[in-house]
Amino acid sequence: MKQTTHRAFQIWVVVTILVIISLIVIYLRNGMDGINLFIQQWPLSNLEITLASTSLTWILFGSLIYLLANEKINQQNVWIVAGFFLVLFVYLNIFRERFRYGDYHYYLEAATALANGQTLPDTYLYLPLWATLIQFLVPLGDSGVLTVLWILNIIALSTFYFLLIQILQRYNFSQNLSVAITILFLLINVPLLKTLGFVQVNLLVMDLILLSLLTYPKNNFLSALTLALAVHLKTSPAVLVLAFLLEFNWKWLAWFAFTFILIGLFPIAINGTSPYFDYINNAFLLTQIPDTNFHDTSFDSFLRFLNPFFGIHIEQTRIIVLILKVLLLTTTLFVMYKNIQQKSFSPENKILNAVPSLFILMTLASPIVWDHHGIFTSLSFLLLLKRIDNPNHWLIFAFAYFLEFMLPSFDFFPWSYGRLFAPLTILWLLFITSKNNEPTTFINTANQMLKN
Repeated sequence: MKQTTHRAFQIWVVVTILVIISLIVIYLRNGMDGINLFIQQWPLSNLEITLASTSLTWILFGSLIYLLANEKINQQNVWIVAGFFLVLFVYLNIFRERFRYGDYHYYLEAATALANGQTLPDTYLYLPLWATLIQFLVPLGDSGVLTVLWILNIIALSTFYFLLIQILQRYNFSQNLSVAITILFLLINVPLLKTLGFVQVNLLVMDLILLSLLTYPKNNFLSALTLALAVHLKTSPAVLVLAFLLEFNWKWLAWFAFTFILIGLFPIAINGTSPYFDYINNAFLLTQIPDTNFHDTSFDSFLRFLNPFFGIHIEQTRIIVLILKVLLLTTTLFVMYKNIQQKSFSPENKILNAVPSLFILMTLASPIVWDHHGIFTSLSFLLLLKRIDNPNHWLIFAFAYFLEFMLPSFDFFPWSYGRLFAPLTILWLLFITSKNNEPTTFINTANQMLKN
């Protein structure tokens, strides 16, 4: 077996080198016209993405052969490795076939505006860091920027796979169970599909958040830095700082304040302070949207939809939305307190018990909650697997999970707003199961099955 895989890897290396050499020779002899003779673009495919997907798949294939040839895969890591390659091969093939991508256009428009000394367009709803970084990619053009961000998303997915396993183990799930949950969670996941399909920044933000949780308290600087970066990429993770405040770790707080300010100075050094004022203006305009969108599952969108039926004025709707979000904040803080008091998820520190409910607040408090934002509730859902031990609660959880992660996005009421009510259901379950201190039947049975 070892000889066979060694030979297979040698063949892979030889083929790879021959392909690279042949491309170089063809280009030097005939330029791009020569290269184009060997390329056909399918009408519904993006050529750059097809090449990136094919190259990454080929590299992954070679990496797998290398691991087998050098006996790097063993009984301890076989499921982690198998799951990683399964998830990556699936998503590389799914998104190789997509010919239209979404939100990267907004990023590119914002970056182009900054490069031209213009104001940020009102479609850009983040702090200026992301647009400032993409500004350096603008010379690559539309296809070049798309390809770079697409590859970055695949790398972020790879990282998310390992980080999710690590964070579940941090919450005392066994390694095998963590791997099994992660694989199943990633393979059927509508918010993840939407994130990758729109070339969104969500996965990168989640990677930074999970890194912040995993490195605390051993490395206060790295933990603070990664969360500061996450907040600059997408403002909503600022909610999670509350969990760290509860620890009264002044060293962490000092590092967070320092790194947050330092990162914030980078866009100022490149483009001045005006992008920050543009961001504030765009954030305000976001609260003034008068209509509804069935892919926006926020309180705001839901209540705006009901306006015509009940004859409610838009100003009254905004007041009701504010009241509901204050109630959401109050409820979240209460559930967080109960989870901390009961040490519902971990005996280690307050942060690990506080963040499951804060992820719900982080997602639903925003004035706009697209269907791909559901990825931010991942940990809130998955951690309940170790808490629920009641058939009725399991049924409720399964329905909420279906609405959030399995039901396709719909353009009609009421299914459109399943992703509004599912996190609220999970928040209730986080409270109702806070006193369950013993390992549940699910955990015991799953661990035993996976061990056998």
